[in-house]
Amino acid sequence: MHDEDDSLMLQLQEGHQAAFEQLVRRHQNPLIGFFHRQLRDWQLAEDLTQETLLRVHSTAWDYLPRGTFKAWMYRIARNLLIDTTRRRAHDCLVRAVRGRPNGDDSEEVIARLSDELPLPDEQIDRHDFARTVDDLLPHIPEDQRLTFILHVFAGLSLPEVAEAMESNLPTTKSRLRLAREKLREKLAARGIVDPSIAG
Repeated sequence: MHDEDDSLMLQLQEGHQAAFEQLVRRHQNPLIGFFHRQLRDWQLAEDLTQETLLRVHSTAWDYLPRGTFKAWMYRIARNLLIDTTRRRAHDCLVRAVRGRPNGDDSEEVIARLSDELPLPDEQIDRHDFARTVDDLLPHIPEDQRLTFILHVFAGLSLPEVAEAMESNLPTTKSRLRLAREKLREKLAARGIVDPSIAG
């Protein structure tokens, strides 16, 4: 049984453009978030999201429905990100004006984030905590950062992250563990202690 994304891709392969519009609605905002967390530039994030979705459309004929659509799509996104950062002469982590697009599914993201890094008791608002983690992400190694973002913010399973990152599952699990550890250390340095490790 194929998942909903696979069904939409099959419809797209048969020429139904409404299926592509539905894929765009489902994945546009998470993709913008993925690119913005790497590049800190909303306009570039939107441009790369559009390019990713156009590539999904133009290579739809090549997609095999195996229940791995998100991993396939984020591999396209990751390759675009790598190409873009190589072309840019200046630092890609220049901060843009703070703000988020509508429909960022922030409550769902915060719920996933609290699974990865338990929220500190009464120390900080949930949204402030998510913003703090977002601010710390550029300061951890790229492979660990991308793994964390794809798993927590984009909602990919670990096997999907491994496929998107063109890695294996043990390496992906190790990168996620290291990302969690580094983020906990950086949070602790700001006085935000994970209650699960507090003495």
